[in-house]
Amino acid sequence: MAGPVQSIERAAAILRLLAGGPRRLGLGEVAASLGLAKGTAHGILRTLQHVDFVEQDSATGKYQLGAALLHLGTSYLDVNELRSRSINWADALAARSGEAVRLGTPLEGKVLVVHHVFRPDDSLQTLDVGSLLPLHASSMGKVLLAFGTAPFEEALESGLETYTRHTLVSPDRLNRALAEVREQGWAAEIQEMSMGEAGVSVPIRGHGGLVVGAIGLSGPVERVCDNQGRPRPNLITLIREAARAISKDLGAARW
Repeated sequence: MAGPVQSIERAAAILRLLAGGPRRLGLGEVAASLGLAKGTAHGILRTLQHVDFVEQDSATGKYQLGAALLHLGTSYLDVNELRSRSINWADALAARSGEAVRLGTPLEGKVLVVHHVFRPDDSLQTLDVGSLLPLHASSMGKVLLAFGTAPFEEALESGLETYTRHTLVSPDRLNRALAEVREQGWAAEIQEMSMGEAGVSVPIRGHGGLVVGAIGLSGPVERVCDNQGRPRPNLITLIREAARAISKDLGAARW
């Protein structure tokens, strides 16, 4: 029986190294961390980059995981505990609210959509599972930032990109908004990523009360918000009830 292929083992070690750190790594850091010669590490990184498993920052020359791994990773979503325990509650929330519902977790300075329930009408919609949303301009992202599930530095490192005139691109303004999220227990996004669209999200907690993800609903501003431009209280109540049920299923003693 043939033994393990050393080059594949080394490539896997590099991918795990890049996945486990909060920042991009340079060639020297990768080589030193794994005890590889720089030439060997460079050859493997170039190969991984060729198949889009690794990306290199053009400004710094440092490496991070590539987008192709995201598409491979979505095949794992069916057995993801957060998703599997949330599906029924998310479906019910969409039916009761009349709006689209998404579940999200942090990934590489973004929000990864792990489940998406279409708005229950006959309008044209696109499945968002596997897509990445900005932390600073989405209600789910604000939840993850506010409760420390996604480090604030990740949002800054990814860049506070402007999507509309309402997008929070000032770190100070974003920090104040996150403090409000922590105080009220929910986050809103009103035309910050797309004009005419609004969303509301709340945290999902697991064992020990730690925030492990977010659940959010979104739709046209006139349906999600009241005449004062605030999210409708009944929608906040519905989404909080769904998040509480999911959190209990995940083992959260308190929510």
